[in-house]
Amino acid sequence: MSYAASPGIADRPLVRLLSRESVLSDTFLLGCMALGRVAVQFLGAGRYGFFRDELYYIACSRHLAWGYIDQPPLIAAIAWLARHLFGDSLVGYRVLPILAGGATVFITGLLARELGGGRWAQILAAAVILFAPLSLALGGALTMNAFEPLIWLMCAWLAVRIVNGAPERLWLLCGAIAGVGLENKHTMLVFGFALVAGLLFTSARRPDQSSVFRSKWFWLSGLVALALFLPNLMWESAHGWPQIDVVRNAQQLKNVHISPLRFLAEQILFTQPCALPLWLAGLYWCLFARAGKRYCFLGWTYIIVLGVFIASGGKTYYALPVYPLLAAAGGVAVEQFAASLRTRRVPLAYVAVLVLGGVITLPFGVPLLPVETFLRYSRAIPYARGVKTERDATAALPQFYADMFGWEHTAQQVAAVYHSLPKAEQANCAILAGNYGEAGAIDLYGRKFGLPPAISGHNNYYLWGPREYSGSCVILFGERAEDYKNLFGQVARAATIVNPHAMPSEQSLNVYICREPRASLEVLWPQFKLII
Repeated sequence: MSYAASPGIADRPLVRLLSRESVLSDTFLLGCMALGRVAVQFLGAGRYGFFRDELYYIACSRHLAWGYIDQPPLIAAIAWLARHLFGDSLVGYRVLPILAGGATVFITGLLARELGGGRWAQILAAAVILFAPLSLALGGALTMNAFEPLIWLMCAWLAVRIVNGAPERLWLLCGAIAGVGLENKHTMLVFGFALVAGLLFTSARRPDQSSVFRSKWFWLSGLVALALFLPNLMWESAHGWPQIDVVRNAQQLKNVHISPLRFLAEQILFTQPCALPLWLAGLYWCLFARAGKRYCFLGWTYIIVLGVFIASGGKTYYALPVYPLLAAAGGVAVEQFAASLRTRRVPLAYVAVLVLGGVITLPFGVPLLPVETFLRYSRAIPYARGVKTERDATAALPQFYADMFGWEHTAQQVAAVYHSLPKAEQANCAILAGNYGEAGAIDLYGRKFGLPPAISGHNNYYLWGPREYSGSCVILFGERAEDYKNLFGQVARAATIVNPHAMPSEQSLNVYICREPRASLEVLWPQFKLII
């Protein structure tokens, strides 16, 4: 390292510091683990179908803006980039999220090294993230959650480097990454608050005993983050802060309310039970071990993140991006414990346990198995059964997988109804979907089936409006269709779409041809509004 070594590095209970050659070797091993994660995820990337939210983000990428009702702009920009790099393919849209997951594994190992860990600490830390079931699941689809762990981790890694004596100018890079994180997902605010609070609570100091808060670069980094976040803030302000409505409505109407104890229990399932001793050891090492004293702020960061999400009723997976910090610290803790016993058998055995547990839970994070085989497997090993974040009835498949089924079939069935109409009526016939997943499916697959773009009142589709349709002819299907059809004087059921593996709300969808609206679609539009 080109900067001053910290007492945590110098005093670690290993035989010797890593030589230049062994550092390169450790980096190679971490690279292999990251590539292993990428390879496994690519094996499952094309097996099922698009996840509901992916369809929405792809639709947003065709309407680029500085914000959307329910998200900042980055994920739409990433979808736009993926489409132009790899085309409109399922695997193509997942390339960048999968690479971000591999980078998260790699940098988790680097963070363990920065905390004073040797080879075994780095391998243990990386292995935890490599095999974490929910990390694999969220990292294998085009979602904001695929990039969030990498962004949080890079900020923490830079903070640790600076505390270890790296140039303080790195705060500017940390601020830039945080600003990008705010354009990815607003929960970056929680992590930023937790990290700063952790540094403040522990009076974090560099090797020369200077406080990080006395550095001008620290404060300038906040300005950099704010500058990058400003376009989205301005968009939110101009549109009446819709994100607040989305969060409030989701907590009241959609999200499952769970107890703090269940929140903690699901953290164990998301990171796999075999990893529990390691991240608990990491938390203890940060808060109480002498060697981890300098990095105590990481432990406080975790506690604050967890506390905020529990207190605010956040979904249980919201805290997942903070676990690479504990995995890195836990790897160091286990390695130092093994060194005190003068044995390498402890980390070796633990790596074997993590790998075994990871292989067993792998089908729950990566869709490697055909659906019928997976259903049999999940009955034999009912891992994470009952875990759900939304109130929709439970499907045979886990919620994340169930939301990957039925979309192309739905578009195909709607197309059959659309093409059954007289040619003259097709030109002015709107396709009104109940939610953004259904509308996104029409927009993605509809071009193949000769369909016009869909309209919907759900989230940002509501802002895009009814286009120029009068409502004289509307094909209506999906969520709340049974209520919406009452806005028309003439309604005929044209088909029923059956998707047996989908979520219950998508398993049986009536398709209606509606005419004689009570008013024009433009006048009726507020009644279709669904912000959740």
